[in-house]
Formats: sequence, C-alpha cells, structure tokens
Amino acid sequence: MRFTRALRPVLLVPVVAAVLFVATGSAGGQDREKIERGRELFVTGCSSCHGLDGRGVDETDGEARGPSLEHSGAASAYYMLTTGRMPLNDPADNPVRKDPAYRPAEIAALVAYVASLGDGPPIPDVDISAGNLAVGGVLYRENCQACHSATGAGGALSYGRAAPSLSQATPTQVGAAIRTGPGQMPVFGPETLSERQVDSIARYVRYLEEPDDRGGLALGRLGPIPEGFLVWVLGIGLLLVICTWIGGRSRSRHAVDETEEVTG
Repeated sequence: MRFTRALRPVLLVPVVAAVLFVATGSAGGQDREKIERGRELFVTGCSSCHGLDGRGVDETDGEARGPSLEHSGAASAYYMLTTGRMPLNDPADNPVRKDPAYRPAEIAALVAYVASLGDGPPIPDVDISAGNLAVGGVLYRENCQACHSATGAGGALSYGRAAPSLSQATPTQVGAAIRTGPGQMPVFGPETLSERQVDSIARYVRYLEEPDDRGGLALGRLGPIPEGFLVWVLGIGLLLVICTWIGGRSRSRHAVDETEEVTG
C-alpha cells in the first residue's frame, strides 16, 4: 500500500504532461489555423499594396503603394482594421475612419497574421478604471491637444492632413494609436508613456465624450479659440443691432419733434 502511494506522484507526472501537451498542441493548432485564415484574407484584400509576404510594394509609375508590415505588430493591424481605415480602394487615399470592412473574427485572423510577420507592438490591454482622470487630462494636454484639440474634435495638420476626432475611439483603439503612431502621429512607447499613463489618457478621452460643461453652453465643444471667436462675433453683432435700433429710434423721434415745431 505504501509502495502504491509512493508511486502516485510518479504516475501523475506523465499524465499531467500529456494533458498539457495536448492542450498546448490544441492551442497552437488553433493559432496556426487563425494565422492561415488571416493569410488567405490578406492575400485577397491586402497583398496588392503590401505584397504577398507583407513586405510592401515599391512605387511603380508614380503610384503610391503600401509599406512593409514586418514590424507593424498586432496593435497597428488592430487599429487600422477596427477603425475601417484599411483596406483602401486607392492606396493614394488618406485613410479615414469608417465602418470596418471585415467581421470581428476576420479582423482577429488578419491581426494574428500581421503579428506573425515579425516583431511589433501587441494590442495593449487598456483598463480605464485603473487610470486617473486628472493625470489623463494633464497628459492629454501635453501630448495630444495640439493636434486633436482640447475637446478631442480633431484639427488640421500640414500637407492637407488632419488629426481625426476621438469621439468614436474605444480605449483599446486609443492605446493602439499611442503605441503605433498611425499617420503623422508620433509613437509613444512604454519608455515614454507607461501602461497606467495610457490607461489615464484613454479614460480622459472617454470623459471628453460627455464632459462636465460647468461654463454653460458647450457651443459644439469646438475649443476655446473658435468658441471665443463665435462669442465675439455674436456679441459685436448684437451690439451693432442695438446701436442701429437706438439710432433709428432717435432719428424718428427727432423727425417728430421737427414736424411738431413746423406745425406749431
């Protein structure tokens, strides 16, 4: 009996190892299937610009083509696909936000394939509940406000480009954009912004969707400069109307007085 009990741990080792091997093999098989599915979608919808191997296509006959995706990582693919910025009908077009062209499962497969092409940032695990709203506001004003405006409504950039509005951005999309720097946006790596700081910025971006407008009418949340300009235009316009009305009343009263003097 003691001998049997002593053998139990020894007998359990290969059993546990076999279970882990099967589970790992199953997970690995699922990952390979997802990557293969992603490759099929990539060849159909992306390879004309990014190449069959994802290394990009050089410019030909003056036509702009897609860059290499070897080091784009899952974060870049996730951001571009979930925001509908990719794929483009014309590679020369400016990618803008629209409805995604692929279903969630297809996006997951494409993201897995792009991630398998090389080293790149993974999809960030953004938790806005772990972020600090006040800290996020400070970080946003320091790093994001210049392009996306104080209200997150977006703004004009150089060379005909524009920083997009953040009103529809999910926390994960905010984090992915921070880590990958799409378009003219700079890349903010972990050495620049920590995970908690990204959480805080994402929380502040979410807050901008329905901020606490203690100053009164929000005026579309266009930002302090256009809102101030609008107030000045409306205020001066109203003063001009009042002055014109007063002047008209004075002229009418003066005409009545002159008429009374003449008739009197």
